[in-house]
Amino acid sequence: MDKELKGTVESIKKRFADGIVNFGDDSRIVKCMRRALAGEDLTIAFLGGSITQGSLASEPKFCYAYRTYAWWEKNFPQSEISYWNAGIGATTSQLGVARVQEDVLSQRPDFVVVEFSVNDEDYNLRFEETYESLVRVILAAPWKPALLLVHNVRYDDGGNAAFLHRPVGERYHIPSVSMKPVLYGTIPARSISPDFLHPNDLGHELVAGVITNYLEGPKQKALALGPDKNAGGIMDFEDAFLPLPVTITQSSYENSRRYRNYQIMPIECDGFSRDGAPQYSISDCFKRGWTAYKVGARIAFRVLGPNIAVQYRKTVRRPAPVARLILDGDQSSAITLDSNFTEDWGDCLYLETILEHGSEGEHTIEIEIVQASKEDKEGFYLVSVIAGA
Repeated sequence: MDKELKGTVESIKKRFADGIVNFGDDSRIVKCMRRALAGEDLTIAFLGGSITQGSLASEPKFCYAYRTYAWWEKNFPQSEISYWNAGIGATTSQLGVARVQEDVLSQRPDFVVVEFSVNDEDYNLRFEETYESLVRVILAAPWKPALLLVHNVRYDDGGNAAFLHRPVGERYHIPSVSMKPVLYGTIPARSISPDFLHPNDLGHELVAGVITNYLEGPKQKALALGPDKNAGGIMDFEDAFLPLPVTITQSSYENSRRYRNYQIMPIECDGFSRDGAPQYSISDCFKRGWTAYKVGARIAFRVLGPNIAVQYRKTVRRPAPVARLILDGDQSSAITLDSNFTEDWGDCLYLETILEHGSEGEHTIEIEIVQASKEDKEGFYLVSVIAGA
């Protein structure tokens, strides 16, 4: 690191507090830290997109999520602290709320970080609703986990979905930090993000610095109050977050769930094969789905509304098959599922919204391969169906 860049980094570190965009109610975080001081085991979990997953960090231990976890380990050596990273690249809070039960809450985390502000579209109101639904699901977990919202930023234009996400944090009094006031325009973008989006090691270090700078405040409160032993980890204190306040949006995604091939049975399956390969990590996402290669292959499901989506693989290994989706037998509103990805950064876990704010009842999804050839380098891969619980 040259002298000029080093000076800029030191200057940024002195401004970490500018990234606190909502102090919120830190009572759950303080309670969590007091349990750590008492030697209770904790789980620190992260849910988000590729930045949370650790993209462009040279090693997993250099990503912002692991660095934040390491801060907990260093500051609470009395506690056995576990790390759980549930980041999946190129995914939004629409998928986040559908998988939070399986991928995060199943681990019974004590402290959760949510990061979707560069994956959710900036002014698409759907993502205010999916984000609010996600926040409500986490806050309503019976053991009352602590929650911190993180807003990353695109370093080329300063864009993110904070316009939609910050009001959610404010409504629910959730501590929130943003990278935009601290990192955007204050340091040469290429020095912290080779692609103007994903941080390099230095960028991840600074993102973690903004987060842990905030955490110093609750830590001082916890130290002043002292250890709080609470066997079983249930946060049995007067909780400012519950009951949950009136929603900003319809928050209709709270019961959204992701269904893969071990969780749902097709009502028709002709030419699609079930993928039985093991899944080795959460980010190993093209697993436990269904594959088809030939025109005419069909698969169908019966699910509950009101919000329905499907996930499939868009691949850079072109050509690849194209499918057509019919909802509730309505041929006139057929949706094309084209698995040819026009970008070049890698295969995409693509989410296609099929129904939004529809009826609560039962719906039928039919998918048929309508275009395929011997030149195809990949099959059509249906990853999951997303619908109500």
